[in-house]
Amino acid sequence: MKKVVTIAARHWKSLLVLNALVVSATIAAYSTSKPVWTTTAQLILPKTTSNLDASLGTLGTFKNGNLDFSPELNPLKVQTSILMSDALLEKVLDSDPEKNKFKNLEQYKALFQVSPQEQSTVLSLTVSGSQPDLATLRTQNLIKAYQARLDELREGNSKERQKFNVKELEQAKAKLSNAQTKIARFKQATGIVNNDAQTQGIVTTINALVGSRAQALSLAQASASRSKVLSERINMAPASAVRSLSLSENQEFKAVRKELSEVEAKLVQKQAIFTINHPEVQTLLAQRSTLRRQIGAYITQVAGNIPVDPTIATDSQGRAVLIQQQLLSESEAEAQFQQARQLEKQITELQRYLNSLPAKQAQLLELQRQLDVAEGIYKGLVAQVQQKSVDAFDAYPNVQVLDPPRVNSKPISPKLFLMAINALLASVIGSIALVLFLESRNPLLSAKDLQEQKFAIVERIPRIKHSGVISELAIETEVEFQRLASAISLQPLENRRLLVTSAIMGEGKTTVAIGLANALVDLGFKVLLVDADFRQAALSRRLGYTQTSTEDLSISIQPNLDLLPTLPRQGKIVEIIRRGNFEKTLATCEANNKYDYIIVDSAPVSFTSETPLIANIIRNVLFVVRPDTSYRDSVNESFAQLTQHNAQILGLVVNGVATNSRPYSYTHGASTTKS
Repeated sequence: MKKVVTIAARHWKSLLVLNALVVSATIAAYSTSKPVWTTTAQLILPKTTSNLDASLGTLGTFKNGNLDFSPELNPLKVQTSILMSDALLEKVLDSDPEKNKFKNLEQYKALFQVSPQEQSTVLSLTVSGSQPDLATLRTQNLIKAYQARLDELREGNSKERQKFNVKELEQAKAKLSNAQTKIARFKQATGIVNNDAQTQGIVTTINALVGSRAQALSLAQASASRSKVLSERINMAPASAVRSLSLSENQEFKAVRKELSEVEAKLVQKQAIFTINHPEVQTLLAQRSTLRRQIGAYITQVAGNIPVDPTIATDSQGRAVLIQQQLLSESEAEAQFQQARQLEKQITELQRYLNSLPAKQAQLLELQRQLDVAEGIYKGLVAQVQQKSVDAFDAYPNVQVLDPPRVNSKPISPKLFLMAINALLASVIGSIALVLFLESRNPLLSAKDLQEQKFAIVERIPRIKHSGVISELAIETEVEFQRLASAISLQPLENRRLLVTSAIMGEGKTTVAIGLANALVDLGFKVLLVDADFRQAALSRRLGYTQTSTEDLSISIQPNLDLLPTLPRQGKIVEIIRRGNFEKTLATCEANNKYDYIIVDSAPVSFTSETPLIANIIRNVLFVVRPDTSYRDSVNESFAQLTQHNAQILGLVVNGVATNSRPYSYTHGASTTKS
């Protein structure tokens, strides 16, 4: 809360101007406001009835006498829109005696209010005017213009209906014929009828085909099993058995095999008589080799890489007959499998057709619905054409005046309390917005901003509660000033000079300078306080001293503490500093008294141009900032100016820090607890 008050106090001038404008505007609005007279009237809409009763086919019946309107189609809302339309109010404005006072139609329209009454067909009118007669006249003109406007709309509606009735009937008939043609073509193209017999027939056919397919698969599996059993009995693969049977039935192969048997028989006889080297034995061996090669060629030609048994035909077990039965079983199994696949294909096609039936039947139903709608619309238009005198949706009834215009007994005066509330809200909201805007342009220096600064914080000084010249002259040396003085005494200051300054006024630089000087004196140093604020002379005025002549430049304040008040101004301040007068004065004081420290209190950096010049002479700078007072942009700009003039900022002194502790204070010669 205290921070808010501080911020508001800094911008009191802007806030004062803003609130003065708000108060002035409120007073002007109240003084220029005049009493307003109002006139009230009531209109009633008669309920229309008719005996129209037309059949619309599958859509039901159309009865004019039992119409109900939805909230969106409320006839009172329709009449309200007509009553407040621009076309109607323009006619009323043309006949108004004060029409020149209104800049536009919207301003004039604000004088009229229309309120439909719930659960009834009554419209309430409220019309404002500066005089009772004027309010009554406006109400009468509005009612007359409204009734005339209804007559125009009713007449135009009747003409349009007569104009388009025949055309709409022809269009409805064409749509009905088009819907009938579409549904007939669809039935012819698809063969779809909307009954269950067609679907049941397809399902029956699918079931029969499924049974036939199952039977074919059963027979095929039986034939395949029989072929497998025969293959196991002959102990040969089906392919080897077929090739072996084909080879054994080859006549050329049989002849070569027979000849080989005869040669082998002769060879056995000759080997029993002769040795293996005998010519006859060698001849028979050569013939046997030739015949075996021929047999191998026949086997390769017939079987290829498939192993065969060339002795199938002469086998005593009758394997040739078994192979023939195996081939027959395989053929039957393949044929039955093929039949099952054909049946499966037929079943799939029928199922696909069956699955498409719902979509086609839905399409048929949609076409039938369109046909029913077109037929209902056509019949409804025929009923309207036949009874032109019946208007079931009459939006423009003959409105009657229920209560004539009546002026209220008392005018409406401007409400001072409401205007004051509005002014108060405008003042509060405007003040907040203005403060936020001004703060956004140059916000206060926050704790985060202090942490981000490259200069270290030398000391934090709490709020010092002193008043009066004496306390300012002999300010009690707080613990914080003792620590500050100790820190300064350890710094290698050039010429033992120190400049104390700040960015703006009110940050406490003069107080810090006095407190630091007193603390240095307590440490045993001889100190000279210099007032370098040539414009305000804040240090001299607070200590009660002024300089009127150049004699005895320094003034003794207390032991080991002297004051150099502001020098007499002889020309411009900047020229005095540039010509070296200020530096010469400091040198003279130092030569006469041999001070240990010279503490210079200057003007704020942001407000003057001489402080950066002084910083060029006294390079050691102690910069003072104050929470809730210092501006961030002003502080940063001051740092930039001091840096440009080669000043060395020793650190920051944060002045006016809030604290709840009760520190000890030290006076000259004794220590007491601060109360």
